[in-house]
Amino acid sequence: MANILVVDDELGIRDLLSEILNDEGHSVDLAENATQARSARAGNSYDLVLLDIWMPDTDGVSLLKEWATAGVLTMPVIMMSGHATIDTAVEATRIGAFSFLEKPITLQKLLKAVEQGLARNAAHQAAPVAAAQAPAAAPADPTFAQMPAVATAMAGVDAGPHAHQGFDLDRPLREARDGFEKAYFEFHLAREGGSMTRVAEKTGLERTHLYRKLRQLGVDLGRGKRN
Repeated sequence: MANILVVDDELGIRDLLSEILNDEGHSVDLAENATQARSARAGNSYDLVLLDIWMPDTDGVSLLKEWATAGVLTMPVIMMSGHATIDTAVEATRIGAFSFLEKPITLQKLLKAVEQGLARNAAHQAAPVAAAQAPAAAPADPTFAQMPAVATAMAGVDAGPHAHQGFDLDRPLREARDGFEKAYFEFHLAREGGSMTRVAEKTGLERTHLYRKLRQLGVDLGRGKRN
């Protein structure tokens, strides 16, 4: 059983998500705005948060940024919206959102995203123990721990056929991150033989969001199949 916080200004959506997640055996807290969400996060530890983007007091992306800045973004956050733009979804991902769900949310997509988010949280919680037992500690950022081949390439070490991507650490953060994300997706596309379904499962992104992300980064979608 996991502790989950659902933040949405629509009563119907809060009730629906609460009912579904309770049926799955999870403990669910509800917040109808950012103020209530802040209070809930301050007083509780959550394994996962479902966060609506458009809310009347403070939007979800701003709240996500607050948590990241304050160092309390210790759990996966799944953003939800029926009107978000691509730029909004990308910005939320860069701040630290785990994934993005478009409304109306289907039961299958919800349960899959929650399952993946909780699995990520469990891996993150286990990371300190594994790092303490290992002779050489892995990077603190769990994103790097889940992408060893790309992380190795960034360090300038030969990691096989995917080590060709170089990274200029003197570039602005946004540019450097775009380069890293492009290498990350190219790596997974090559490993999965160009299968968008398997890449979506591996990266925890919805297929629609994944396609948009790859186009934005300029990733050659036929590259994995050629390799």
